[in-house]
Amino acid sequence: MDPSTPFLCAFQAVFLQGGFLGLERMVEQATGPIGLLIIFVYSFLIAIILPLPSEVVLAAPLDLGLPKWMTMALIVVVSGVGKSIGSVLALRIGNEAKKAGPVMRALNRTGIDVVGISQRKTVAIAQQYGYIGLALALCIPGFPDTLSIYAFTVLEEDYAKFAVATFIGSVGRLIVWLAGIEIVFLFF
Repeated sequence: MDPSTPFLCAFQAVFLQGGFLGLERMVEQATGPIGLLIIFVYSFLIAIILPLPSEVVLAAPLDLGLPKWMTMALIVVVSGVGKSIGSVLALRIGNEAKKAGPVMRALNRTGIDVVGISQRKTVAIAQQYGYIGLALALCIPGFPDTLSIYAFTVLEEDYAKFAVATFIGSVGRLIVWLAGIEIVFLFF
């Protein structure tokens, strides 16, 4: 299979077949080694643009012939790497947007304080805790990754530290979910 095929499938799922939910369904049905690539692409896109939950990658039925714990570890690492690389691109976009008057004017014309809404609490965490705050914000299950990542771009410019913090936060969130799932199954 051509290595670009998962990227083309992701593009098709997002833009031609059902929007963002098409890509989410694609992740939920991802199998084999190509499934890992799909998880990577999904996680990469979550960091940049997708307003979808990152936890959905845990539902991928990869069936790699490995023990379940090893498959979950692979999913967590691949997702963390994808989101980390995507966050570096988001940081670049955010840094450029800060300098781009037209971008800020367009956001202001929407009548919604997009920047203010997404940044208030996250920026407070960033100012108080720095990169540890970014990692902690990304560990919160159910909170949109994209908002946290872009909110932190306002304050940060160190790409390597940003990528490491995003990786740690992404892995942390998925571990929190896995632990929660195990606790639920333990008691029910």
